Amino acid sequence: MKKSIKGALLSGLVFPGVGQIVLRHYKSGIAFVLITLAALVLIIMKEVQQALIIVEKIGSIEGVIDMSTISKAAVQATTTNDSLILNLALLVIALCWIISIVDAYRIGKKMDIE
Repeated sequence: MKKSIKGALLSGLVFPGVGQIVLRHYKSGIAFVLITLAALVLIIMKEVQQALIIVEKIGSIEGVIDMSTISKAAVQATTTNDSLILNLALLVIALCWIISIVDAYRIGKKMDIE
């Protein structure tokens, strides 16, 4: 298999930066991995924080807990600021993934020519 295809597939299907690491471009590969992991950690932290707020609100309610109560607690827990942060983190992941695929293909193409 050509190195260009191998690098692009690894970065596209496994994780951003893996293609660069396999093609021995460690700095760019590790940079892609770390940026993507940081965005994923941010998303997980925000979602766990929202889940804890929802659980606290549901726990403080007296009486029967039904789906409408849970829905109201979930809507109250989400803020515009949190949505913006999550959208930016998702955008960073998507861009990192696309750029990683293109970069791995470009690096592999140079290696194939040599």
